[in-house]
Amino acid sequence: MRFTHTKRKGFWLGFIDFFTAGLFFLFYMPFGGLQDELEEVLGHKVLPYRQAYLLGIPTLFIYTLVWMARIAEELKAKADAMGIEGPHTSWRHMFLWNVLGCPCFGPMIATARFFDTLNGIETKLNEMEQ
Repeated sequence: MRFTHTKRKGFWLGFIDFFTAGLFFLFYMPFGGLQDELEEVLGHKVLPYRQAYLLGIPTLFIYTLVWMARIAEELKAKADAMGIEGPHTSWRHMFLWNVLGCPCFGPMIATARFFDTLNGIETKLNEMEQ
């Protein structure tokens, strides 16, 4: 699979998502191709974001945060295994920026690092494909 979206601006995606209370990613994940890309990069099926979002509602979105943090940790492991220079996102990074940094720009910073890691992996996979 050739990845075409290797320059996503994670900060702005996080900004939009934060101010729409997560509704932005309900549409961006399946229709923007992100769900398929994550499954291709990680090599396994990923619980759809819409399900994680719905399970997050009764848990005050802790479930959704843990879901995203687990994916971030898998991306970090993949980037490390591929020898991609960091810094990368991680479970702790994603969770702490979203929880402790919530009054400021924490969620945007966490999402930016998440997409930086994903963009790096996809770029490297594109290079390896050629």
